[in-house]
Amino acid sequence: MGETERADFVGTERIFQADAYLSTMEATLIRIEGENGLVFDRTNFYATGGGQPGDRGFVEQSDGTKIQIVETAYSSNARDVVMFAGESALLPELGETLTLHIDWKRRYKLMRMHTACHLLSVVCPYPITGAAVGEEESRIDFDWPEAAAEKQAISERVMEIVAANHPVFTKTITEAELEATPGLVKSANVKPPKGTCVIRLVCIGENSSVDAQPCGGTHVSETGEVGEVHIGKIEKKGKANRRMRIRFGPIPA
Repeated sequence: MGETERADFVGTERIFQADAYLSTMEATLIRIEGENGLVFDRTNFYATGGGQPGDRGFVEQSDGTKIQIVETAYSSNARDVVMFAGESALLPELGETLTLHIDWKRRYKLMRMHTACHLLSVVCPYPITGAAVGEEESRIDFDWPEAAAEKQAISERVMEIVAANHPVFTKTITEAELEATPGLVKSANVKPPKGTCVIRLVCIGENSSVDAQPCGGTHVSETGEVGEVHIGKIEKKGKANRRMRIRFGPIPA
């Protein structure tokens, strides 16, 4: 434990997992990591992970001074959320309470898009070999050797789920429960971390009737919030890999 960390600090409380819509909140600065990494006792800033990029925004001091946050990531031991200030920023003092403001417009796009990716994985029930969530376009790679996939048909099926306006919510299960239902894990390459005792599931539909899968990302509360999306491109990436690019906007005529 470094000299710049409070002795009783046990790790950043990840408020974004409990409330993805909390765009502004107060928190206390506990540690400075490196030259410009701010570690608070709790945060609403999402840290890069699971294919979703970390939040940007700013933190505000009591005198109104704003410090831009250009990147958010986990510490090397994954205990803390580190919010990186711009290179020229004058950093606040340890123990100072600041107001954390995420770039809500960007975050909400990522929430909508991440939820859309879950819907795509429902329509295309194949092992996922890679994914990246973006503000306007995302991609998911599927292990799909006999892909007779049509952009129009997949887009329409995704939009049917969007239009049904299913609830989206989270719940937790134990590691033992996950091991008993391995079908919940859709990723072929990345498994939920071991030793966490509980696994966070993102569920869609009443009683998880549409989908349930381990995920630490941020999502909207109803599928209708996703809005119009469509498959912009399907690419062949190897013998048994198909890359789906999902984009905002109506299905092209």
